[in-house]
Amino acid sequence: MSHALIDSFLEYLVAERSSPENTLEAYATDLNDFSAFLEGLGVSFTEATEATLEGYTSYCRGRGLKATSVSRRLSAVRQFFRFLIEEELITADPTRHLASPKRGAYLPEVLSREEVERLIASPDIATPLGIRDRAMLEVLYATGLRVSELVGLRLHQVNLHVGYLVCRGKGDKERVVPMGESARRWTTEYLENARPYLAVPTTDTLFCSRRGAAMTRQNFWHALRRYAAAAGILKRISPHMLRHSFATHLLAGGADLRSVQMMLGHADISTTQIYTHLSSVRLKEVHDRYHPRG
Repeated sequence: MSHALIDSFLEYLVAERSSPENTLEAYATDLNDFSAFLEGLGVSFTEATEATLEGYTSYCRGRGLKATSVSRRLSAVRQFFRFLIEEELITADPTRHLASPKRGAYLPEVLSREEVERLIASPDIATPLGIRDRAMLEVLYATGLRVSELVGLRLHQVNLHVGYLVCRGKGDKERVVPMGESARRWTTEYLENARPYLAVPTTDTLFCSRRGAAMTRQNFWHALRRYAAAAGILKRISPHMLRHSFATHLLAGGADLRSVQMMLGHADISTTQIYTHLSSVRLKEVHDRYHPRG
């Protein structure tokens, strides 16, 4: 069971974050080490407590691991338990009071507006699958949804007349997000001219696979990579990059931080503030590049 959960987490890292192979190997090594520690205690992942995590920290230090190595392992474990919460396999995070490992400021990579336009225009809209993918890209960029939220949308969660959708995010929290005119138009096109050819009669899933079932995160991620290649985008793209781009472009356009926080579904506004820093960095890069005295 423990190895199956680790494998599911690694698949999640590929689909959500487009994590490179070396990162996946590092997570697998660290989590297998943690799993071996738990097996020695006769404890499963879902039974681990704060005391268990404190014991693991002491165990790592007792083996003479450097502080950076301990921090890296705890970071992997922390991300893993957040995944278990998102998948509703546990209800409380035993790592919530662990001291965060010190690390440098992380600025996520984003797409430019021109790159977004090229990406969204890549699907072949002469086919039902192309119309579906165009609609999915439009909705993803227009709303900043997580890919798991996008593929999990149901028909009743979208109100095209008013122009908003209701999604259920992390912690089973519900939020309302406006869609925008372009996303509304392409979702309508998909519902009228593509979904009837894909969906089975019993499904209420909004975006269906070619077999009529719900799209998976992995399937959408692979499709996204194909479209990025077709659009000539050389960045290592992931669905989360569109979420980062959504937030960064909103703030650069003058949106207030609190509104962006609500649309992204962040519990803490400090999480959203990274995009303010990102916008500042991008502005400085533009200034340095184009100003005659930059």
